[in-house]
Amino acid sequence: MIEGVSRALPRFAWSVLAYNLAVILWGAYVRASGSGAGCGAHWPLCNGEVIPRAPSIATLIEYSHRLTSGLALIGVVWLLAWTRRAVPARHPARLGAWLSLFFILAEAAVGAGLVLFELVADNATMARAMFMAAHLVNTFLLVGVLTLTAWWLSGGARVAPTQRPGVATIWTALAAGLLLSGMSGAVAALGDTLYPAVSHAEGLAQTLSPTSHILLRLRALHPVIAITAGVLLMFVAPRLAADGDTISARLARAVVLIAAVQMLGGIANVLLLAPVWMQMVHLLIADLLWIAFVLLGAAALSERSGVTPRKVAS
Repeated sequence: MIEGVSRALPRFAWSVLAYNLAVILWGAYVRASGSGAGCGAHWPLCNGEVIPRAPSIATLIEYSHRLTSGLALIGVVWLLAWTRRAVPARHPARLGAWLSLFFILAEAAVGAGLVLFELVADNATMARAMFMAAHLVNTFLLVGVLTLTAWWLSGGARVAPTQRPGVATIWTALAAGLLLSGMSGAVAALGDTLYPAVSHAEGLAQTLSPTSHILLRLRALHPVIAITAGVLLMFVAPRLAADGDTISARLARAVVLIAAVQMLGGIANVLLLAPVWMQMVHLLIADLLWIAFVLLGAAALSERSGVTPRKVAS
């Protein structure tokens, strides 16, 4: 805890993070259920109305996502205002709160772009795939800075990459791998939504056929990228922990465990032919893995962590 700061503030910060995870999962349901066009090509209005009349199921799903997203924005604004009042000017939590506001506004802008450019419902263009990949990256960055803000408000020390430059470099490379895995996963999920397979044989034929839509052919990249990133993460994460630091060691073990569960979830997703509920579970585990990995970086590169690097960082 930060001296002089109420326990309520860090609890609120973690609550804002948890709420944003719920909003992210609901957004995945909007995409997977084909409800993205539920409000037509209108934003922020829904079918040209503030409150839609006689809405369809798709409209209710999309409209509820907009409402919950608006509450998420209010939560981040409140977090920023509270943090600015509670902590000194140069405290890292202030930067985290400002970045959280920036990325949630960017999240809204990307979501608006998807609607206004009609990159929803049955749209199968590469433009939509690129928007989805960018959306995923921005979502991960939002979750990351919200995590750091809550960590710092809970007493976590400032990050000092120069203390362990080797670890900082390796962490950054692994973070890039996780982001790339997430981007390819977003494209794969879009392909599963637009071109669902009724059997494993059909799904394999779709992926391997040179005449298949490009989204189906790109789907094959995700397992390769995800498995590579997952294996590297499981092998390297324990070596990032600072010597003698129990917190970073526990976080490293959590990263390894969640990465293993995520790979099993990916296999289950393929075997079950990517049902909507499994896609949401897979995304939730990916978010939890990213949170654990961000916390591992914050602890391993903390000013309070041991400065003796492990062999991997030497």
